Amino acid sequence: MKKLFSLITVLTFTLFIGSAFAQTGADLKNKTPEQRAQFQTEMMTTKLELNPDQTSKVQAINLKYAQKMDPIIKSDAGRFSKFKQAKALLKEKDTELKGVFTADQFKQYQDFEAEMRDKMKEKKEAKQ
Repeated sequence: MKKLFSLITVLTFTLFIGSAFAQTGADLKNKTPEQRAQFQTEMMTTKLELNPDQTSKVQAINLKYAQKMDPIIKSDAGRFSKFKQAKALLKEKDTELKGVFTADQFKQYQDFEAEMRDKMKEKKEAKQ
């Protein structure tokens, strides 16, 4: 069960990387893919100090995957099913982002993901 919780936490974070604000499932369903992609791009641009060329490429990648993720987010499927579908998409997205980022930026991106996973885990444990 802990492993499933960890996987769901990773999924939730990765879906909305850069989200410094807690968003409920309802909030996410009400956001358009364009809004989610724009928010992610702004956060990545700031956190990773992307240059204009990188920002443009990252925006396109974020939009592509936000559009692919939209049916999953809005689906009535179970959490595990959603997780499985999203995990495959996120792996593809990370591969594309790795091609845009420098090695240092990609490491920062991974470190930021890990930091956010830890924060989400702490927040979840505090609620229990």
